[in-house]
Amino acid sequence: QLQASGGGLVQAGGSQRLSCAASGRTFSSYAMGWFRQAAGKEREFVARISESGHITYYADSAKGRFTISRDNARNTVYLQMNSLKPEDTAVYYCAARRSYYSGNWTYWGQGTLVTVSS
Repeated sequence: QLQASGGGLVQAGGSQRLSCAASGRTFSSYAMGWFRQAAGKEREFVARISESGHITYYADSAKGRFTISRDNARNTVYLQMNSLKPEDTAVYYCAARRSYYSGNWTYWGQGTLVTVSS
């Protein structure tokens, strides 16, 4: 089970950190990802991180502004978002899958809303 939190209202140019807490004892066996879905749009990939946390990958829209990280001791993955823009407004979801490189995202969190005001 994944539980995302940390969303809220932030001004453009500001920062927000999202957290996703996982239950269970196999968190470190899963690659983790963040996705987002804006109103009226399809869900899109934001970032992913390998099981160990050593490898990351970002969507072009997130590069240079967002940082994904994880703490396997705390069963938590984070998304630090800086220099936020109104177009970053969306519901953000965390997800987990067995392989960093491929496969379906098996588990999903419930989503947390980030609203960026101009």
